[in-house]
Formats: sequence, C-alpha cells, structure tokens
Amino acid sequence: MGRRIPGLNEANRVSADDVPDGLFLVRVERAQYRWHAHKPYYFAGFAVLEPKPLAGRSIAGRIYCTPKAMWKLTWFLRDFGYDTELLGKDEIDDKALVGLRGVVKISHAFVHGISVNLEGFAPASQWEELSAGIGSEIKASKVAS
Repeated sequence: MGRRIPGLNEANRVSADDVPDGLFLVRVERAQYRWHAHKPYYFAGFAVLEPKPLAGRSIAGRIYCTPKAMWKLTWFLRDFGYDTELLGKDEIDDKALVGLRGVVKISHAFVHGISVNLEGFAPASQWEELSAGIGSEIKASKVAS
C-alpha cells in the first residue's frame, strides 16, 4: 500500500542552514585526527567568511590521511598556510590548524546520508580572483534568503 506524505520531498532538499555547492573563503574552527583502521582522516570544521550572505555558516568535512590521499592533505595544509617547519618534520598540530584561512570548494554527495566533499583548496589571497561573479549567484539563490 502506498502513502502520500505531504512535505516528504522538501525534507530531502538542502535546508536554509546548509551551504550550497561552490567556493568559499573559510577559517578553520576545529580540526581533529580520527583514527580508522582503513581510512584515518582529519575532521575539519570551517566557518564561512565569504561570500557575505553565507558568512557565519558552518562546513564540516573529512580530509583523509591514507597514503593514496596524502596529496590532498598536503594541498590543504600548504594552501591554508600551515607551519612549513612542522610540515617539514611530518608533524600536524591540531591546535595550529585552528584559525588558518583559505578557499575551499565543496560539493554535496548523498552516500549513507548527506556528506560534504572537500574538492579543492586555494590560498586566502586568491579569494578575490576566484570569487568573481559568485556574489550575484548567491543573492539570487533561495539559500541566501
């Protein structure tokens, strides 16, 4: 027997508190290493700084630390301005990550619930160049209202 449940489809959409796919200037708010037997990772929590209509919202994602994914962790650390001396010693200090700023490109994937993919990174100094035209898209979006 099938049932019609009004509003069920709306619950599957991105809520007003979520951040849409795209580029964002962010600051690291939290970072914590999480051990997993097959896929250890860093949990990273970011606060959105730009674009302004989305400032203050949060993004959380994983940056894996497997040998195959080490390039992405290094990319993140380099572009967010992590201490090169510590990086040269193969050391990551969770506390030293907090406060770092940079650009992150995200997308959402629906695998076992919702997940945020951290697709790419860039230094904060490149935000103006990378964000050209984003402001008008965000203003027109339902998410910004």
